Amino acid sequence: MKLALVTSTIAPLMSEPRFSTEKADEALCGMILEILEKLPNGWYHCMTSYRYKGYVHESYISIDTEKTNKWKEEAKNIINHRYVDVMAAPKYQSYAIHNVVRGSIIKLTDKTFDVWSKIILPDGREGWVKSIYIGKYLTSHKNIQEEVLRNNLVNTALDYLGTQYRWGGKSHLGIDCSGLCSISYFINGSIIYRDAQIKDGFDMREIPKEKFKKGDLIFFPGHVAMYLGDHKYIHSSSSNNGVRINSLNPDHQDYKEDLAKTIIKCGSIF
Repeated sequence: MKLALVTSTIAPLMSEPRFSTEKADEALCGMILEILEKLPNGWYHCMTSYRYKGYVHESYISIDTEKTNKWKEEAKNIINHRYVDVMAAPKYQSYAIHNVVRGSIIKLTDKTFDVWSKIILPDGREGWVKSIYIGKYLTSHKNIQEEVLRNNLVNTALDYLGTQYRWGGKSHLGIDCSGLCSISYFINGSIIYRDAQIKDGFDMREIPKEKFKKGDLIFFPGHVAMYLGDHKYIHSSSSNNGVRINSLNPDHQDYKEDLAKTIIKCGSIF
């Protein structure tokens, strides 16, 4: 099995091996891709760690299985801020050597200076990031209390409020409905399917519609949202121009009838 490491800020996964086509997903800096097939003109058919497939160009990745396996063992931290400049020195008067978005995986060194921490990027370069922008990379949610995890999921999703809609997007630069839900779960140690559906082999399971709580997902035809409590849900929609909060309650001003009346199912990891 050949592996690749995403070295760019974002690696677009296209539905076909060319730039001028629909984007299927985005892999963030530090994420790992499995190479399924090499194609002409620098394109590769790849699969993400959550089994989502697409075509990525060689300019966004580093193909080195040994290096990638080592990264998997050593990269234990994640960027927890929306968009971060990685600086050449521990001061903003320096210059940015790279940019990373929330959910990017990085390697943290033991070097600090004042409020800064030195990190290692997946391409091997070292740079400085404000320590407050770095969190622990969670690979499991099993040891987190349910109420804490539900609150964390909701707060993570709320951080994307106002982000523009982007088909296949998964960052504060632009995000779609399943991108919002899947990245919110990923950041909190849970892997769910990338599309607006429940699929076998992932953490998400179907629950009765009357049983959903905050942090659970609500599925509509071709759409998915996260429930916030008090009839409210957060979702990314092109008709809403991005990430917004709406309500299932017809008495609320932000009630969205077309969705409230077309709920297919609800899902939970709890």
